[in-house]
Amino acid sequence: MATEESSTATADGGVATGSESLTVTDNRTGKTYELPIADNTIRGLDLRQIKVKEDEFGMLSYDPAFTNTASCRSSITFIDGEAGILEHRGYSIEQLCERSTYLEVAYLLIFGELPTQPQLDRWVFDITHHTYVHEDLKHLFQGFRYDAHPMGMLLSGIGALSTFYPDAKQTEDPEERYMAAVRLIAKVPTLAAFSYRHNMGFPYAYPDNDLNYSENFLSMMFKKTEAKHRPKEALSKALDVLFILHADHEQNCSTNAVRGVGSSDVDPYSAVAAGVAALYGPLHGGANEAVLRMLRRIESVDNIPGFLEKVKAREEKLMGFGHRVYKNYDPRARIIQQHMDEVFEATEYNPLVEIARELEKRALDDDFFTSRKLYPNVDFYSGIIYEALEIPTNMFTVIFAIPRTAGWISQWMEMKDDPEQKIARPRQVYTGAREREYVAIDDREGPEKITGPPAKRPKRPRRGA
Repeated sequence: MATEESSTATADGGVATGSESLTVTDNRTGKTYELPIADNTIRGLDLRQIKVKEDEFGMLSYDPAFTNTASCRSSITFIDGEAGILEHRGYSIEQLCERSTYLEVAYLLIFGELPTQPQLDRWVFDITHHTYVHEDLKHLFQGFRYDAHPMGMLLSGIGALSTFYPDAKQTEDPEERYMAAVRLIAKVPTLAAFSYRHNMGFPYAYPDNDLNYSENFLSMMFKKTEAKHRPKEALSKALDVLFILHADHEQNCSTNAVRGVGSSDVDPYSAVAAGVAALYGPLHGGANEAVLRMLRRIESVDNIPGFLEKVKAREEKLMGFGHRVYKNYDPRARIIQQHMDEVFEATEYNPLVEIARELEKRALDDDFFTSRKLYPNVDFYSGIIYEALEIPTNMFTVIFAIPRTAGWISQWMEMKDDPEQKIARPRQVYTGAREREYVAIDDREGPEKITGPPAKRPKRPRRGA
């Protein structure tokens, strides 16, 4: 129940004044507590005052995966999942994709405002002239197996950047923060392209400062013996739009990882490496690859009705539909559709496009899916465009990580300036045994056979070792 004009003591000793509070009655004791409401939330710490006995720790909230817990205040990205709205610093994603470049959006995310022309010129200049990486990083990549996953290589490369820029540990220094943002946004595409060329057995291609951000990345990926590689404008423009669409998306798994690791006051390179590690997981960064596998399984438009019936019978999964946040059409998916025709006019025909479009049409005409709020998300079409750009599937998540770097560093900077920020330390609900007596090894009971894998015999050292 809400009460008017309350002034309530909080569990951390402060006093919250406002017009709203939550009245909670503990039926175990009959006691009533007033919990202040701010921004439609209550503080988890205020639950600690709810106890049966004074020497108890106090009540906790239990929320696996943070499905209904706000871990921070942020002014970077706004999402209204019910209405299908995505905004960065108050600007709609539709306007940004139509009128801005990725580097302009990166500036907006990090500094909070769209840049003036002189600010943008300086920003683009700084990033363009920090795209090269130290030659030792190239040697690091050369130490990986020929079939090493590009995300694993990217993860290692970004983590290694912290050793090349030790002054980044001065996380309160504005100049060091700025340079970390510039270096990360500039160098991640270079490391990403190196990982691709390592897999392909190609010599590494260095950045070309005459090209824009997306052109430069495609050049480092696909340059062969020509003196200069300039990709088609339709392809670089589509990639730039995809970079904007993936720049930030609120407190998802990888962003939470960056904030959680960054809360220890580690350098920003290590914090961003944590984001890459989280994105490496197939439940976060591998969705568009799963869409392509699904479309190939369907094989033709004629097989779509039977496939959808199998989805309804829970024999198949409809990949690229539905989202933890969006309960409407993902606005990013609509934007991708607007650029698909331009991309496919500049590339080879891909029959998966027809399957994808017909699958979307039939699913959205079926109440089974719409009633369950299953609409296409950004991953439904992004994989098809990456494939049209001749990017292999094991690079899809790497392409995701390139633009998300701007979001991660902006979230890290915001966290550093948050006066309420503390080192992340969630609580747990302990479910194990208590107060057991120690048993000597001869008196312990257990299975006579070892249930795990047999122990490997140690290898004999070679002569001279």
